[in-house]
Amino acid sequence: MFYPQEMSQVQLIIPARDLMAVTRKLADQGVFHQIDGSQLAVEPVKIPRPHKPWPEVAAVYATLERRILGIIQTLAIEQDLSRPPQGTGIVELDQVQPLVEQIDQQVKQVREQVGEEQKQLDELQSLYHQLEPLADRDLDLATLRAPGYIYSILGTIPNVHLDRLRTSLERIPFVFETLHQDEETAIVWLSALKRDREILDRAARSAYLNPLALPEAYSGTSSEVVHELGNKMEEIRQQMAEQGEILVGIREERGQQLQTLLGQVRSSRILTEAMGRFGRFRYTYLISGWVPTNRVAEFEKQLKGVSKNILVESLSIQRAHLHESVPVILRNARLFRPFQTLVTTYGQPRYEEMDPTFLMAVSFPLLFGAMFGDIGHGLLLALLGALLGSGRVRALRSMANFGWIITYCGVFSIVFGFLYGNIFGFENLLKPLFIRPMNSILESMILAIGVGIVLLSVGYLIFIINALMSREWGRVLFDHHGVAGLFLYWSLVGLAVEVATQHFPIPLIVLGIIALVSGLLLAFSEALNRLVEGHRPLVEGDLPSYAAASFFELFEVLIGLLSNSISYVRVAAFAIAHAGLSAVVFILATLISPSHGFGYWIVVVLGNLFIIGFEGMIVGIQSMRLEFYELFSKFFKGGGMHYEPLTLQPKVQE
Repeated sequence: MFYPQEMSQVQLIIPARDLMAVTRKLADQGVFHQIDGSQLAVEPVKIPRPHKPWPEVAAVYATLERRILGIIQTLAIEQDLSRPPQGTGIVELDQVQPLVEQIDQQVKQVREQVGEEQKQLDELQSLYHQLEPLADRDLDLATLRAPGYIYSILGTIPNVHLDRLRTSLERIPFVFETLHQDEETAIVWLSALKRDREILDRAARSAYLNPLALPEAYSGTSSEVVHELGNKMEEIRQQMAEQGEILVGIREERGQQLQTLLGQVRSSRILTEAMGRFGRFRYTYLISGWVPTNRVAEFEKQLKGVSKNILVESLSIQRAHLHESVPVILRNARLFRPFQTLVTTYGQPRYEEMDPTFLMAVSFPLLFGAMFGDIGHGLLLALLGALLGSGRVRALRSMANFGWIITYCGVFSIVFGFLYGNIFGFENLLKPLFIRPMNSILESMILAIGVGIVLLSVGYLIFIINALMSREWGRVLFDHHGVAGLFLYWSLVGLAVEVATQHFPIPLIVLGIIALVSGLLLAFSEALNRLVEGHRPLVEGDLPSYAAASFFELFEVLIGLLSNSISYVRVAAFAIAHAGLSAVVFILATLISPSHGFGYWIVVVLGNLFIIGFEGMIVGIQSMRLEFYELFSKFFKGGGMHYEPLTLQPKVQE
């Protein structure tokens, strides 16, 4: 739970004739994380397949898979990710390509027809919407298109420019008629002698008159054309509906077949990609990868069941001196997995690192609740989170893990709401079980710093445990986050408490000596680390430069210790701000309705919703900042490799 699952490195040597059977068995077991060994290759013995190198064959299957997915999307077929993979090996391209081509052409023909009809419908709708306001007018469109002795414009113009247009045409004889007018625009008919065409056009442009497109394919009055356009649009809609029924028929006829084809092609793509990463020799293949240690025995047994001549070598890996190449399987209880998502957002734990999910699951809701303590607000957050986590809202199913995090934070807000005696901002309904932050500002800040000291100390201890597991003794003793750093931090905290209270159990002189010794160890940590690990020289460069750099580095460490601890004051600050913001809501509500009428409660409800949404988001961000930048920076490097076993099963998002 606290460390990733133990992994073993596995190497396989298999005969070329057993290549397909072994690869399929690797995929069936779903525990083998493959390492690319394709660089280990010589000219292999000729076998019936593939005619091309495996990576090229895999690329063909990948293209075919994308094509099938495109057809499935066009036909709106819902993929069934629970379906087991079809087939037992690699499907022949000659078998599936013609079938996919046939279905694709069938769908493509219907889709192109629908596209053309949609284009026609859009054009007709545009004309219809332009001419519809003139349906009650008997305007002869043919006359407007080809007048004898006059030049006319039919178009739309903003109402604010009507007077401007009339004014600009006063120098010439013209006819101006408003055919239709709504709140913002008007449809106007503007005409003048042909000799004044340029003046008319210039005036129309300056008044932002937009000419209407008069359809040449239609003749008659505007009402007749509008009626004809409506009939034509209805006819096209009927044709599109018929094409849609054809697509439904294809979906019902080919849906199951396409699902099977997709499974076969996807499996073939996965298997050929895997074989493309095998090391190739003349008569054998070399396969390397990682398997969970507790699955190695069964893994080996299954492989020997399909290939008697297979050679299997497994090596259990210690956590000492590892790098990022070991895949990581995080082992967290279902209750904590939502917080695992937050941890991996910061970084994937390395194989030699402790998984901080449990610490995150405890500290994150604790900090959030302390800053957002309110029974009513916490209850609403918990209910909202449970709704998101349940997946009942289809469009928000991807936020299920985030929803459960909101639920946990809401529960802790309820707990702190009882401690603070706060429900929907009302502080006179309940007696606090602990304190009211607004009335105990100094005590709240001291408690917040105390919580920060505890959490930071846990971070130091986790760093020390990680270094011990990796057998890096220099880091254990002399690193800024190791034993020396922890003792320096504790001694400085003790000195601060002694100065403030004069009641610390450890004498001031002892604390001073511990702080001095720890500081010196940290100042020369690099040299001491090299000494422990047996590296020489202990100091690179001249000694004065090293001493100056060490001093400034120690000063930076001291500043960091102070800032890290003070950062947790924000827990108390936001708890106080939460109470203050609630008080502001009630002040505004009283100003709106001094008699506590309907307006008063409207402001109270809206104010509480604003607090839940806006302040809840800010508090969540601050909680995450305290986790990532103050706590995780003490021990967590990240950068590990995610465990991705070879499998034919579709990946289902949690």
